[in-house]
Amino acid sequence: MRLSILGCSGSIPGPNSAASGYVVEADGFVLGLELGNGTLAQLQAVRDPFDLDALVLSHLHPDHCADVSALTVLRRYHPAPPYDPAQRRLPVHAPAQAPVRLANAFAADEDERSDADLSDVYDFHSLEDGTRNLGPFEVVTVPMHHPTPAFGVRLSHGGRTLAYTGDTGPCDELDTLADGADVLLAEASWTDAPDRPAGVHLSGRQAGELAARAGAGRLLLTHIAPWTDAAAVLAEARAAFGGEVDVVTQGEVYEV
Repeated sequence: MRLSILGCSGSIPGPNSAASGYVVEADGFVLGLELGNGTLAQLQAVRDPFDLDALVLSHLHPDHCADVSALTVLRRYHPAPPYDPAQRRLPVHAPAQAPVRLANAFAADEDERSDADLSDVYDFHSLEDGTRNLGPFEVVTVPMHHPTPAFGVRLSHGGRTLAYTGDTGPCDELDTLADGADVLLAEASWTDAPDRPAGVHLSGRQAGELAARAGAGRLLLTHIAPWTDAAAVLAEARAAFGGEVDVVTQGEVYEV
């Protein structure tokens, strides 16, 4: 599996840095994972967005899905698409409210919202706790602890596993998600402190402790907010996990 980082800024885009967006590829199948603010621009820099075979959105906060509106414009109005997007709708696997949430984000006013419907270019599938197959990937989705319905995503292919936390506070389900993963892509939005709100995000220390408990092969830290010291988050994670730890970089490609 190949993991490409379209964006990794936490909560909002940062200076010259898109929000959450990733591409995972195997056997010629191109899986989008999140499409937050600024990520469609980054995707176009590395490949044709029409190459996407499926899109998974862990949850529906804008920093993880805002650029679906831009992708909708591309799929509806491109003058010379490589195929008919209405005949080859993009499968979108997301929380149940995605069709309404994304249509409302796309619509410009109340009149347009009254009949907005993105099903002409997308084929929506509701995420739930369980296992499904997307192309060559076995995909396990696990509910996480976040203010809105959110899921961690575990991708397996060819005997290798990538576990992605999405956004979450500490919860028992994280251990199920990350168990034995070759690569753990974990959000670490802030440094550790006793007054952090529960059920929102992980600290660098908590991400490192998760990787250690799970026996992960490698820890990749993502979703660090622009106002957070990434070096401090990295130091916390390295103090808690003895394996390889890195902060992901926009534009970087990692082999899983």
